[in-house]
Amino acid sequence: MATKTNTSHQLIIGGNTSSPLKVNRMGYGTMRLTGPEIWGEPLDRPQCIQILRKCLEKGINYIDTADFYGPYVTNKLIAEALYPYDSSLVIGTKIGALRGADKSWIPAAKPADLRKAVEDNLKHLKLEQLHLVHFRLAGHKGVPFEESMGAMFELQKEGKILHVSLSNVGVKELEWSLTQGKIATVQNLYSYTKRTSFTGPMGESKSGEVIPLCEANSIPFMPFFSLLTSLPSEEEKIDKVAKKHNATIAQVNLAWLLHKSPCMLPIPGTSSLAHFEENIAAANLHLDAEDLQLLD
Repeated sequence: MATKTNTSHQLIIGGNTSSPLKVNRMGYGTMRLTGPEIWGEPLDRPQCIQILRKCLEKGINYIDTADFYGPYVTNKLIAEALYPYDSSLVIGTKIGALRGADKSWIPAAKPADLRKAVEDNLKHLKLEQLHLVHFRLAGHKGVPFEESMGAMFELQKEGKILHVSLSNVGVKELEWSLTQGKIATVQNLYSYTKRTSFTGPMGESKSGEVIPLCEANSIPFMPFFSLLTSLPSEEEKIDKVAKKHNATIAQVNLAWLLHKSPCMLPIPGTSSLAHFEENIAAANLHLDAEDLQLLD
């Protein structure tokens, strides 16, 4: 019998709006479904298509993507693998960056840039309306955050975006955005061994400080790069718990995230079917009080 993610707990995206979307607790991020350096076609295209098709089969109904992955590669793969889409599938994307011909990452936060990115996502995903769009804040010098978010809400009013979301933001950016409109989800760098500070146009804050604000406003928090490990002392702790449960460090990392907050929606990505299955199994890994005390 196929193993599915534990769906006893689900999250509502846009729960404070008239168009809520129900998603299972574990999502899937598509960034690894490209060539090296997040550029070009994947080395094993058939396996990538297979992973995408297994998402719904395994209980995953949130898929995260961006048109600058490839560029355009992951969105086209999603459409090839899953279109026409199941009614339960929610696809979230990100805008705010472009890829240069030299594989560079170019900030693109002007209203015209964001509008073009939305149109590109609509075309490549074969959608008439994008379910969820994260404005990713990164290096946008000269473009006021307020101007970019104004464009996001305008695109929502036009019906091109159902839910507006944020990525790579601090507490101040989220607080301000909530005064302007509904924010459906937040996507920040966060993992057991990777909890960085963020310095944005409105000030500095730690990534984890955004989580209580998300909880207070019923906003799902999506940790990206959630499998990163970088602190040897913490890796030793997580390795001890992994051995106790006959699990991998990555699985304990994901399980810790799910235990960390009821608003947590991990979106681990991989181009390996075996690793995909391992990540899914983490949703069924129960960490007891002793585990959590050691890890925390």
